[in-house]
Amino acid sequence: MISLGEPAFFTRLRDARRVLIAGAGGGFDVYAGLPLALALRSAGKEVHLANLSFADLYGLDLDVWVDQDVAAIGPDTPLRGDYFPERTLAQWLATQDLPSTVYAFPSIGVGPLRAAYRTLIAHLGGVDAVVLVDGGTDILMRGDEHGLGTPEEDMASLAAVSGLDEVPYRLVACLGFGVDAYHGVNHSLVLENLAALDRDGAYLGAFSLLGAGREGALYLEAVEHAQRNTASHPSIVNGSVAAAVRGDFGDVRFTERTKGGELFINPLMALYFCVDLPGLARRNLYLDLLERTSLMRQVSSVIEEFRTTLPRQRPPRTFPH
Repeated sequence: MISLGEPAFFTRLRDARRVLIAGAGGGFDVYAGLPLALALRSAGKEVHLANLSFADLYGLDLDVWVDQDVAAIGPDTPLRGDYFPERTLAQWLATQDLPSTVYAFPSIGVGPLRAAYRTLIAHLGGVDAVVLVDGGTDILMRGDEHGLGTPEEDMASLAAVSGLDEVPYRLVACLGFGVDAYHGVNHSLVLENLAALDRDGAYLGAFSLLGAGREGALYLEAVEHAQRNTASHPSIVNGSVAAAVRGDFGDVRFTERTKGGELFINPLMALYFCVDLPGLARRNLYLDLLERTSLMRQVSSVIEEFRTTLPRQRPPRTFPH
């Protein structure tokens, strides 16, 4: 029973004992799941973290691999260069005396990625829930919008986990409303998609990540640690969310990577928008076309080809306020 006294996301996970939280879109997406992991751990649940990785995982030593396409990254896992979000997060977790393994999947197509999820789930002794987290909201795009953002990794993850029917609870949580505007996402259409999911009973509502709370404060620490240790390529998404959690507003500068553009940091960026994963998958117009993909470039090609078959795209809409 859903109540105003508890976000529906946590109500849905009330009976789950072991939860896998996984970054859907690569890069630093797993950081968007950190506050959820902290909250669920405080509620007595066993929580594991994973991420679709942009790092050069195939250069890792053999003993890092759990099995094919699943790497167990720890604070001391070696890799060339400073861009390794999974290791950076593992290092921060170790400073907090928290379990410090972050599992990583290579950037692959739906078939092998689903197999990798099953491999990891078996390695963990089974899970009751998988939560995909997206830094931004482009995972909510159904395919006929004027702009899709950067859909490849998100859609590969969504398709892979949508096929895990053996997992009782599968959810999606998005953090960073508005950050995908740079990649062409129209957020009026995001809201229209959420309304459609609500009509289906698949929308689980929204709640704020507050800097005054334990989870928000630790998230800010983790993001600051990541920005400091990934000086060559700091996360714009998590930097934007962190600025919003701190209460900043407008064109806030936190990295030279945003030089030349204008940001609109605001409290909506600190909101989690949560949906039922199977319900989101059913709303997607091309997800089934990705089933036979093995490589990420095939995912990209399928999406591009699907877009050419659309009789029309939903045009961008301005906010009326």
